Amino acid sequence: MLNSGIEVLFEGINMQRLFGGLLITARIAFISIILGSFFGIILGLVRTSKSNIIRWLCRLYLEVFRIIPILVWLFIVYFGVTVLLDIHLDGELVAVLVFSLWGAAEMSDIVRGALESLPKHQIESGKALGLSFWGLYRYVLIPQAVRRLLPGAMNLSTRMIKTTSLVVMIGVIDVVKVGQQIIERSLLQAPTASFWVYGFIFLLYFIICYPLSRLSKKLETKWES
Repeated sequence: MLNSGIEVLFEGINMQRLFGGLLITARIAFISIILGSFFGIILGLVRTSKSNIIRWLCRLYLEVFRIIPILVWLFIVYFGVTVLLDIHLDGELVAVLVFSLWGAAEMSDIVRGALESLPKHQIESGKALGLSFWGLYRYVLIPQAVRRLLPGAMNLSTRMIKTTSLVVMIGVIDVVKVGQQIIERSLLQAPTASFWVYGFIFLLYFIICYPLSRLSKKLETKWES
């Protein structure tokens, strides 16, 4: 007897499994966002250096992650680096590593842009007050740059959360993978299961990402006015 697709969501422990997969997705995204933001801020400060070599190397790092798709990076690290170095890396660890490196690259550009957009007289005023290089950044530039970079940083976080769905390709049992498993097991009894399961997964992503997106736009509008 055929079941309606929506019943699949509440059948057995399917709902529990989906939320378990969502927890893995959230864990990968949260750790990656924290690490990516931390190292991205440091790299962004470095990118304001007057050294052409340093700026060129940082730019190269950014472009490498922009040009090569994240899925390819996941494959390179999970299937390539592990074989080359003859080591085993868990899929979740690989995902965190790749997303953190990508997040750091993108965050560095946001930080650099925010710092370089500040009026030049702010730097001159800080130097006139006798502030050191680090004092200038700590007391003058960074507090003002935070307001400019925060909307971009929140948009980046939203992108990272959505892109975590790619980890299914390296065997991580995230919410998308759990959904696929449920659909494969229920498709014969419930042909519309894929619509309801993927629809529910869409709803979960929407609930997480939409508030961040709205808050980002609100902050951007508020601080630009």
